Amino acid sequence: METLGARHEARGARAAWAALLAVLACMLCGCGTTHATIHTGRGEDLMLLGYDPVGYFTDGKALRGKHAIAATHEGRTYYFATPQHRDAFAAAPAKFEPQYGGFCSNGAPYGVKMGSDPTQFEIRAGRLFIFGDVQGREMWLLDEADNIRHADQLWPSIEDEPWRTQSLKAWTFKVPWYRDGPSLMARWREKHPGQELSYDTGGTLNNVLFKYPGWRAREGHSQPALGVPGEPDDPLKGQ
Repeated sequence: METLGARHEARGARAAWAALLAVLACMLCGCGTTHATIHTGRGEDLMLLGYDPVGYFTDGKALRGKHAIAATHEGRTYYFATPQHRDAFAAAPAKFEPQYGGFCSNGAPYGVKMGSDPTQFEIRAGRLFIFGDVQGREMWLLDEADNIRHADQLWPSIEDEPWRTQSLKAWTFKVPWYRDGPSLMARWREKHPGQELSYDTGGTLNNVLFKYPGWRAREGHSQPALGVPGEPDDPLKGQ
């Protein structure tokens, strides 16, 4: 049986490892942004990889925005498919902004601020929830009501925390309701007998140290590359 001293020792080791990773992350790439933004060649801190936040509500799907149709709210820039969408956002930005800073809504219930794929989303009670990938969305749907409740509870205390340091902290000092990937996948398979859900997440080092939220969607890791409107990797550039 594990003794109290052994548990304290294990917890201390985890804390030391997380602190070491946090220091390394800050040295290599900084502690991260507080929201799932990327920095564009025009100096913007862009949300949703340039996808239109209003389009989810008006069209029920992910719409690419245009860099020439933009609006900024609290330092965060969004692109829009039409001027009408931009005007609607400008009139009520809180209505259209994604929950939990645009980070994966499946990580938010555990205090994790990572991942962002604008093509993976759900709308509930007039709120936009973005996921890091198709797998994150499927796992979230297993307990969506509890996930929303827990994330809403945690978000005010972590909103202003840099995403790298907050995610490392959340993995080290897990919330009581934490569920790991294998257990969630086992539940998903029970609910979807005979089906498989395969996605390459890119590895911990890439997701924590070397890359940025949304890199898999933007660069096309285990999925089609989205690029960013108006940037050199824009797949529709020149059209």
